[in-house]
Amino acid sequence: MSGIALAAAAAAAAVLLAAGFVLGRLTARRGGRTADPDLGTPVERATFHTLHTASLAAPPLRAGLTEDTARKAARTLRSLLGTEALCLTDRGGAVLAWDGPGEDHHLAHAPEQAAETLETGRSRSAHTGCEDPACPLRWAVIAPLTGEDGVLGALVAYGSRESAVLVRAATEVARWVSVQLELAELDRSRTRIVEAEIRALRAQISPHFIFNSLAAIASFVRTDPERARELLLEFADFTRYSFRRHGEFAQLADELRSVEQYLALAGARFGDGLQVTLQIAPEVLPVTLPFLCLQPLVENAVKHGLQDRERGCRVTIAARDAGAEAVVTVEDDGVGMDPELLRAVLRGEHPAGSGIGLSNVDERLRQVYGAEHGLVIETAVGAGMKVTVRVPKYRPGVHPSAP
Repeated sequence: MSGIALAAAAAAAAVLLAAGFVLGRLTARRGGRTADPDLGTPVERATFHTLHTASLAAPPLRAGLTEDTARKAARTLRSLLGTEALCLTDRGGAVLAWDGPGEDHHLAHAPEQAAETLETGRSRSAHTGCEDPACPLRWAVIAPLTGEDGVLGALVAYGSRESAVLVRAATEVARWVSVQLELAELDRSRTRIVEAEIRALRAQISPHFIFNSLAAIASFVRTDPERARELLLEFADFTRYSFRRHGEFAQLADELRSVEQYLALAGARFGDGLQVTLQIAPEVLPVTLPFLCLQPLVENAVKHGLQDRERGCRVTIAARDAGAEAVVTVEDDGVGMDPELLRAVLRGEHPAGSGIGLSNVDERLRQVYGAEHGLVIETAVGAGMKVTVRVPKYRPGVHPSAP
């Protein structure tokens, strides 16, 4: 999670804890401090109730502000505030959801009541002007829902009387909703960034590699038709996996299968000049990691390992169990790289011929697992290269998607 997201989450927690504390104080004043010790004090029970109720509203709001998400969140938000009715509007004042009585004759006036708040971005309260003596909706508090792009909508809470407590509570809950909407936008931004990074990796699957693979396959058509058929299937599976349209995570088993297909195609071209050793612990095969994470590392090893064509290249790919983590290494005995050049590559400064795979994979690993899980690279000129990836076996929100 980014620093912005962490700050937003902390702000959300602070708002909810404050709301729980206020509700707890009210409960304590009304009911005293005596309570069953197993159930906690009235303040603690009110706080836990507030946090639980808010947690029910968070998931739909994290998908953004739409009719569907507003409808799913409205009832929980009304329960959180304890108001007679509540509605949510979009930035234009159109009502997205209504929960509670009075919809038949108050709904039409909600856009008008929200207009000033949507324009100024400030909370306000006002009499509803309802003339129905049986209607409990006499007072409305309108609070803005905001995001990076300004006011996104409004929360309108209806009560039976003027109340400073309702004004404060509605304003705080609106701020919490705004935090959820900001987190939703961060999620969307992160998704767009990840998609762009994966597109960049796909672009790195060079047309020359595709052309050379097809040329190698063609060379076997007459001399070894069965080998040509097998390579063609490997090529089809490799491109299908690499260009799949959804899912930012995959299982290690799927990534290794794609690597094997890549190496089969590269081996058809380079023959005995490319020697590959796989050392894979079966227990780490189900571990989830970012999609298209290993193939760029193997491609880099093959590319730099075969710069000296006369000597050939040996690539060793290993995956082992390390307790809470899976450790994957890709090692070659090729020409290696100057450490200063490597640092430039990892900073995103891509000198000619260095490619973008290493920096791309390093950045995505850091985004998902934290800075301590970036690539560890050991290399020197003429000494080959060893790249180590440490992947936590379990991480919330990291789940593979079907190809």
